[in-house]
Amino acid sequence: MYLFSITSKILSTIGIIVLLIVCIVFIKKTLLGKDKLAKKVVFFAYTLDFVLLISAVTGLLFLWGFDFTTHFSSFFRNAIIYLEKKVTAIIASVVVFFVTLIVFRFTKIAMKQVGKKEGPLQKRKKTIAKVVASTIKYVVGIIAILVILAIWGVNVVPALAGLGIAGLVVGLGAQQFINDLISGFFIIFEHHFDVGDVIEVGGFKGEVIDIGLKTTKIRNWKGEVRILANGNVDNITNFSLHPSVAVVDFSIAYEEDIEKTIVLLNQELPKIKESFPQILEDPTIVGVTALGDSAVTLRATCKTEQEKHYAVERYMRQAIKKTLNDNGIEIPFPQIVINRKAEKNESL
Repeated sequence: MYLFSITSKILSTIGIIVLLIVCIVFIKKTLLGKDKLAKKVVFFAYTLDFVLLISAVTGLLFLWGFDFTTHFSSFFRNAIIYLEKKVTAIIASVVVFFVTLIVFRFTKIAMKQVGKKEGPLQKRKKTIAKVVASTIKYVVGIIAILVILAIWGVNVVPALAGLGIAGLVVGLGAQQFINDLISGFFIIFEHHFDVGDVIEVGGFKGEVIDIGLKTTKIRNWKGEVRILANGNVDNITNFSLHPSVAVVDFSIAYEEDIEKTIVLLNQELPKIKESFPQILEDPTIVGVTALGDSAVTLRATCKTEQEKHYAVERYMRQAIKKTLNDNGIEIPFPQIVINRKAEKNESL
């Protein structure tokens, strides 16, 4: 009789496990077998799998005689006794946790407000605000952890001493990390660049979207973001320190009057300033820059706001082309002249 009971329990256990696997596979193929699913369907499928797993485990424990009443009553009784003893520590820990969250939230809001203020040093303020917010986050987080450990009876003094020794050991083995931190401090406080500046590092040009003590993030015009360790940020070209200059080279034929062309374009090009408020100084023709094989090359320049010269250059080319066409000034282009020798008269 005892052997029969053991055999039935084993067979029942195998049956429950097989049934659980079949149900999970069926749910996976039926609900999760499609390419695009709503979040509610995915959540429902995983919830159903979890419920089936808990039900199967509970059934197996019940089948093999697990006493739920005794174990759960003992567990809850011990938990209540423990909570009664530690209620002060729990309340204090919750208070520290919420105070930490409030500090994080207040710091985030305050730093955002600083970054939003308009002014000549707005980029600088935004950069310092990000660094200060990051520093406060780490410092307050570490202090909160130490306070909570102290509340629960952990002696944090040896822990702090251990952290100092561990920091020394880690510092010896993490020279690159320390180098990144030091480089980050120099970048920020020596004002190499700020958030919002356009820089070029290692052939990658883009806008600085974030500066941290360890890394810098740059996003180019295609939306690609490159994350650089501050220790590797060297040979920087900052395009945002001074106004940009739009430069357009164009050619006219040797037969054309250069002085007349320069005077004509100096009269027409300043009109584009109405369409581009980012232009700081009127476009001008600076003169002849090259004497080519079949054309004279002239150069037009225009001072614009930082990194706003690209659109101005495109429109200047269009305006120059239209002005030259309207006034009959030839813009030469490469041509190839082929001379074919007359075939000799075989009769001669």
